[in-house]
Amino acid sequence: MARLIIDERDQKFLLNDMFQVEKLCSYPRYADFSPDMFDMIINEAEKFSVEEVFPTYTLSDKHGAELKDGQVIAPEPFKRLYKLYCEGGWLGMNKSVDVGGQGLPSLVTAAAKDWFLHNFSFVAYPGLSEGASHLIEVYGTEAQKKKYMERMNTGEWAGTMCLTEPSAGTDVGALKTKAYRQPDGTFKIQGTKLFITSGDHDLTKNIIHPVLARIEGDPNGTGGISIFIVPKYLVNDDGSLGRRNDYSIGSIEEKMGLHGSSTCLINFGDNNDCYGELLGEEREGIKVMFQMMNEARIGVGLQGLAGGSIAYLHALQYAKDRLQGSDLIEMKNPDAARVPIIKHADVRRMLIWMKSQVEGMRALMYFSTYCVDRMHCAEEAKDEAEIEKFRGILEVLTPICKSYCSDIGFKVTEQAIQVYGGYGYCAEYPAEQFMRDMKIASLYEGTNGIQALDLVGRKLGMKKGAYFMTLLGEMNATVAKYKGLDGLADIAADVQAAGNTLAETSMFFASSAKAGKFMIPVSNAYPFMMMMGRIVIAWLLLWEAGVATAKLAGIDKDSADGIYLKGKVSTARYFIKHVLPEIDGVVRAIKSEDLSMLDIAEEAF
Repeated sequence: MARLIIDERDQKFLLNDMFQVEKLCSYPRYADFSPDMFDMIINEAEKFSVEEVFPTYTLSDKHGAELKDGQVIAPEPFKRLYKLYCEGGWLGMNKSVDVGGQGLPSLVTAAAKDWFLHNFSFVAYPGLSEGASHLIEVYGTEAQKKKYMERMNTGEWAGTMCLTEPSAGTDVGALKTKAYRQPDGTFKIQGTKLFITSGDHDLTKNIIHPVLARIEGDPNGTGGISIFIVPKYLVNDDGSLGRRNDYSIGSIEEKMGLHGSSTCLINFGDNNDCYGELLGEEREGIKVMFQMMNEARIGVGLQGLAGGSIAYLHALQYAKDRLQGSDLIEMKNPDAARVPIIKHADVRRMLIWMKSQVEGMRALMYFSTYCVDRMHCAEEAKDEAEIEKFRGILEVLTPICKSYCSDIGFKVTEQAIQVYGGYGYCAEYPAEQFMRDMKIASLYEGTNGIQALDLVGRKLGMKKGAYFMTLLGEMNATVAKYKGLDGLADIAADVQAAGNTLAETSMFFASSAKAGKFMIPVSNAYPFMMMMGRIVIAWLLLWEAGVATAKLAGIDKDSADGIYLKGKVSTARYFIKHVLPEIDGVVRAIKSEDLSMLDIAEEAF
């Protein structure tokens, strides 16, 4: 069962061989930890996932969250699971010990939660709480921190993120929710929010909602938005719970997937008595909320990885077990033995495509969280050059993490169904739920189209392009390091060429915009982003192949470790030779300067 969630060998390869997680312990920030402690945490995550998290997956899908008499009832299996999750210390793993966390590296935290995130219906409940608590930690007053944070960080209370409205989704500046100033400095909130993940439930005694709203009289647009703490139950001075706040749960959304997650419509201030406290400064709500949004985008990337991982591994096991057809060389022999479908070329093609994407996504997400750790260590050391290096890489990679992993994670689940054949379309196997649960990832926390515009319109040009160039420099360094190893010269050259293509295309965008042809980068932002994602994955898989090749030199190539490491090289080779060349068509389309997607009349659609 364990290997049907994550390939633990792949996880350990990344942690120990590629990113050398033990070296983080040499920094003062993580000096209290050791590699043995990291191993113990990952092993406990595996055990908890196999014994507790995965068994609730299909149950919560069949018996989802319910709204009864104005109160959301979470799926019954989640109640025990939530208690165990909090007691096990899985909440706030990478938060400072000063606020009740464990102070673990983000890389180790991501690796542990890699085991849980396939069941995102459940993980969303504590996950949203972590993000909301961090907002209060960074932007709250000392009184607000004391009032809310401790019990949020233990899981006694939960949190959400209330941003979207019926007429203000991506266009956040169009929101209509109002905040009315009161004589005592608090506010009354009035408006409607929808698509609120974990918007209500009975897993905790209180729920703390960060709510975007516009103070009465403040200007329109995003510059006039503030953010407020709106608790489900008001908190008395002694910490006890007071009256129920004035808001109601209008409905739970009927969704394609994630049925165990309570996605709510919330009406604030039905009786004009919804209490709220300003969080941070007035008219800085977007700045505050984007801290949580950026953290959530990394989380969505991890969700895409986890969903793709479990789908691939289930499909792989099915392909090994399912007997269908004979070996190709026996195809004309009616009495030939039936063989597992993994013997068939087209099934192997699908499986290695899935394998290469999942392993590439895992490398991307672990590398990104590793950058977070290196940035924090550099901040403590006041090493400005290191801070800028890792902050820059993270800024550029965040939209890639969110979009590439959510879109490709979904495609992996779709391909898994194809491996199952007709059985994959039936609820007898979990493949169809993997796909249903994954689709939302490309939509929330900013649609992938918005991520593309952020990448092309903002991230590539940050610090006059310095952040982007830093990432390209890392790619070039990997190529230089491994191009001389046996069997890697040609794929290293391919990655080098792809990196050059990426740089040239970004310059083409810049020159197009400078010449007044700004719709060329705008209209091609999404294809460019996915192209860049393929190039980044190719770079990381080359890195993996280089590490594997170096390790192969000292071991028996026919041993279990040898076979695994040779598989790493083959996986990288497949991706670089069969998937990476797709970028050539994208570049050709971009450089054609064709804008037929804009030129066609609306009536012609």
